[in-house]
Amino acid sequence: MDFSINKHSKLIAFISLLLASSLVYSQEEEDDFFFFEEETFEEDIADPLEPINRVIFNINDKLYRAILSPAVKTYRIIPEGVRVLISNFYTNLTTPFSAINALLQLDIPNTDSEISRFVINSTVGIFGLFDPATRWGFEEDREDFGQTLARYDVGHGFYLVLPLISFSSLRDVTGRLGNSALNPTNYVWDPELDDWIAFQGLDTVNDFSFDVDIYTSLYDSALDPYVFFRSAYVQNREGAVNQ
Repeated sequence: MDFSINKHSKLIAFISLLLASSLVYSQEEEDDFFFFEEETFEEDIADPLEPINRVIFNINDKLYRAILSPAVKTYRIIPEGVRVLISNFYTNLTTPFSAINALLQLDIPNTDSEISRFVINSTVGIFGLFDPATRWGFEEDREDFGQTLARYDVGHGFYLVLPLISFSSLRDVTGRLGNSALNPTNYVWDPELDDWIAFQGLDTVNDFSFDVDIYTSLYDSALDPYVFFRSAYVQNREGAVNQ
């Protein structure tokens, strides 16, 4: 009986983590993911699976409100300064594969900048807890494999709302696989499932702790939340590619 309860608890934690992963992933790439010029933006993505996507979108929304949002609001008892340090640490861990993607895009200045950021923040910044690199002029410019594909004129394909993972496209689903393959931490750390859930779960909850209410407020105020977030997603990705 204890084994069953423990197993189910792990499953619930795993599901709630996956649910939020795309929102965090997208928001980490571009801080203004939720803020775009709707009146000047012409959406350019095919959505042949819209009826199915809408069903999954609504299910994801309910799971977000029932599981992740309450957990994040409880977590916010941790002082903001501590949460910023945690965010810096996780951001620093993504810098190596950002540098690799910049190199694949033949963006040598950004490659050098990302490498410099990682070295400076990992040493002077004490394992990435602090961000002296930004103060020294090495601005953060995250790159991922989806952006790399776009740089070589690979289009979105079509829009996808994935169960638990949320906003994506055919190109960015492929990009996610590339991100995993290019992330050096995957080759130096092989955690047990429990450790992986705890490690990724902290990153997810910590990121959402800064603006947990933004998603729900925009969802509730949008005339058509599905269209709103689809447009936000597409513009965010286009902005990241063109940056």
